[in-house]
Amino acid sequence: MNDRPTIDIIDDDPAMRDSLAFLLDVNGFNARSHGTAAAFLDHIRKTVPDCVVSDIRMPGMSGLDLVRRLKADGVPCPVIAITGHGDVALAVEAMKAGAADFIEKPFDDEALLSAIRSAMAAKPVDGADAGREGAMARLADLSPRERDVLQGLVSGKINKVIAHDLGISPRTVEVYRANLMAKTGARSMSELMRLALAAGL
Repeated sequence: MNDRPTIDIIDDDPAMRDSLAFLLDVNGFNARSHGTAAAFLDHIRKTVPDCVVSDIRMPGMSGLDLVRRLKADGVPCPVIAITGHGDVALAVEAMKAGAADFIEKPFDDEALLSAIRSAMAAKPVDGADAGREGAMARLADLSPRERDVLQGLVSGKINKVIAHDLGISPRTVEVYRANLMAKTGARSMSELMRLALAAGL
């Protein structure tokens, strides 16, 4: 039991906590649940988990505030933010603040498990320069307009706002977004955001 990685789940929805705890338990993790970020912070004074899965919108301290707090306190565990469809801007903000990844609801079980495994396997920031070069190489083939759209996404803007800013239609923004995924090889929005942030966009 002791060699099972410990994952702390923070969500104010009891059903979501139970469902995530069950998923993690049957996949070889030791899951601990907390209804608030404050309850979690009380808990980690005793033992730091291998990874944290936190909802982004919660009463009291939000998932974004939690990421900032852990970073400021130097707590060395990766955080994966769970976000509703309308909260992608917040999730991108969380990644800028230091979250390892974000997953949009409703999500596939395997997407979450994969994000947790990747976050735990990721090396600390020693290889930042190499990561930056790799990210820049993957963005090198983007057209100026595709870069404009990516910049809008990194700023947390929705398609309609990006379209308005660039004087194009929202449908055209969707086409550019599809091109961004194809050209960079990103399999998810969060991976695309990670690339852009690593490249310094």
